[in-house]
Amino acid sequence: MPPGGWVAVAVLGRSRGNRGEVTALALSDKPERYQALREVYLFGPGDSGGSERYEVESTWFHNGTLIFKFQGVDTISDAEPLAGAEVRVPMSERAPLEPGEFFQSDLVGCEVVDRRTGESLGRVSGWEDSGGAGLLVVEGGLLIPFARAICVEIHPEAKRIAVELPEGLKDLNRP
Repeated sequence: MPPGGWVAVAVLGRSRGNRGEVTALALSDKPERYQALREVYLFGPGDSGGSERYEVESTWFHNGTLIFKFQGVDTISDAEPLAGAEVRVPMSERAPLEPGEFFQSDLVGCEVVDRRTGESLGRVSGWEDSGGAGLLVVEGGLLIPFARAICVEIHPEAKRIAVELPEGLKDLNRP
């Protein structure tokens, strides 16, 4: 286990073609992130400890689908057992962010505080893609749009997000 742990960058799908290529679900919206990969670790489905190191021969996108070609994986038979594996890199190798960008994994666990009242609304327990800005899932089922107008202070290093919720939002989407 590297210092800081692992970060998943993709999940492998089925084999593609007859040269050992594998489709993947990209977990980053930055295609250039995959071009820089040279070495990755594959973790089997549900596997939290064991990993196997793979050298990346090449990556590219075909019709919006990420494709991996690993060194030594040269046939369909070599590629098929990789389906479902998470492609991870050490946390220290995460792609650099632009100012004002955040890793979703760094937001999980942050306490969400109403900036006007100081009231804690709970901790971020997950993330939902909504086709737009995305939603912070807060303990208890509260969904908060991850938008600058609402999430006005974001400090993942302090595990704190201050929000200014629009009138009625807190009651609108709680179970």
